[in-house]
Amino acid sequence: MSRRKTERLLNLVICLLATRRPLSAEQIRQAVPGYDRDGDEAFQRMFERDKNELREIGIPIDVVRDPWEDEPGYRIQRESYELPEITLEPDEAAVLGLAAQVWQRASLAEAASGALLKLRAGGVATDRPVGTGALELRVDTRDPAFPALWEAVRDRRVVRFDYRGAGSESVRARTVEPWGVVSRRGRWYLAGFDRDRQAPRAFRLSRITGQVSHAGRPGAVRVPDGVDLKAMVGFPDETSDERIAIVRVRQGACEGVRQLARAVHPGTDGWDEAELAFSDPERLAGWMASLGADVEVVEPPDAREAVIRRLKGALA
Repeated sequence: MSRRKTERLLNLVICLLATRRPLSAEQIRQAVPGYDRDGDEAFQRMFERDKNELREIGIPIDVVRDPWEDEPGYRIQRESYELPEITLEPDEAAVLGLAAQVWQRASLAEAASGALLKLRAGGVATDRPVGTGALELRVDTRDPAFPALWEAVRDRRVVRFDYRGAGSESVRARTVEPWGVVSRRGRWYLAGFDRDRQAPRAFRLSRITGQVSHAGRPGAVRVPDGVDLKAMVGFPDETSDERIAIVRVRQGACEGVRQLARAVHPGTDGWDEAELAFSDPERLAGWMASLGADVEVVEPPDAREAVIRRLKGALA
C-alpha cells in the first residue's frame, strides 16, 4: 500500500470517528485530504474502494439514511471501533516488554514503544520500563539494507540489489524473492529464492552495496510451506575464521573499542594501537567508520579498504 493511500485511509477513519453526525460523501470529499475534487466518478470509485478496504480489516463504517436527506451519511461508532479490554497473562506481558527492549535500537523501535505506551495507558502491565535493567537485549540493525528488506518480506515483494561475495571484490546484481530476514551470531541475513541462480540462498546484509529496490507488485512472493529459514542461514557463502585487525585509537577516546580489544598497546603522537578480533571485514568497517576520526584501521588490507569504501560512500 502506498504512503499516499495509507494517509488517506487514516484521515478518513479520523474524520468518521471525530464527527458527531453522519457525513455525506460530498462532505467527506471536501474534508479528507487525498480525494479528487475535480472528477465525480473518480471520487466515487475511490471512496467505494476505501470503504471496502476499511471494512475488510475490521473497521465498521455505518451508513445512516435520514428521510430528510437525499444522500446517505457515514460515520464510525466509537463503541464499535474501540478494542475491548485487553488482558495479558504475566508471561505474555513479559514477552511484550522483552520484544520492545530487543527492538530498542532497530527501525521498529518507534512502533514497539508506541504499542507499549498505548497498552500502559489502558491499564495493562507490560513489565518494567525499557532500559531499566542491568542486562539489556538489543538487535543491531545498522545494516542500511535492513529496513527495505524487512518491508519487502512483509509485503511479499521481489527485491534487487548489488551483492559482493565472500572474499571477493566483484559485485553482482541479484534478484531475490525474500522469504525472511534472520539474525545469526550477531549478523543479519536475507533468506529467499535467488532468481539468478534458480535456488534458495542466504545473503549477508553487510555485503549488500547501494540501495535495495523493489521489483514487481506486492504479494507476488510465495514462501514455500515448511521452509526453515534458520537452516538456510547455515549455508551462506562465508568463512567464519577469526582474524585480528590492528587499529589505531586516539588516546582518551573509543572506550568501547578498548574494552573489546584483545590487547591495547600504548602508542605515540596521541594514539594507541588496539588488536581487535573480527571475521567479517564489512561489519568491522561499519563499526570503525561510525567512530569517525578517532580510529584508523591499519591492517589487514581488506578491512582497511572496507572502511575507506564506507567513508567515501558517506562523502558522496
